[in-house]
Amino acid sequence: MMNPGCISSYCIRIAPEQPLTFAVALSESTMVSGKKTKKTHESINNRLALVMKSGKYTLGYKTVLESLRSSKGKLIIISNNCPPLRKSEIEYYAMLAKVGVHHYNGNNVDLGTACGKYFRVSCLSIIDAGDSDIIKSLPGDQ
Repeated sequence: MMNPGCISSYCIRIAPEQPLTFAVALSESTMVSGKKTKKTHESINNRLALVMKSGKYTLGYKTVLESLRSSKGKLIIISNNCPPLRKSEIEYYAMLAKVGVHHYNGNNVDLGTACGKYFRVSCLSIIDAGDSDIIKSLPGDQ
């Protein structure tokens, strides 16, 4: 609820009988959950970078479907702005192949950057994790 004179979470009250007060309303639970999300996001990026160095993977929609059809994929990662029809088709194939699907918290540009590529990646399939423990650490369905 906004009071007159308040701008988002910063509130300044000026009254003739009271001195200037400045109050910041931040909930601690928001700060803690934001930190945890950022930390898990960074750990996923680190594990993904390790897969790119030491493991086998395929990038892109067509190759992800091929890896699922041939039962080679161990984990599928999908960006949050992947088109809904593609996303549901990948999830369907993954369900048939009994492969885990992780929904990445960033968009396709962020996922491409996390993979160390200079292009956008909407989905990727991890065939062999290499030295990374990404398959064990990421829950299958998130």
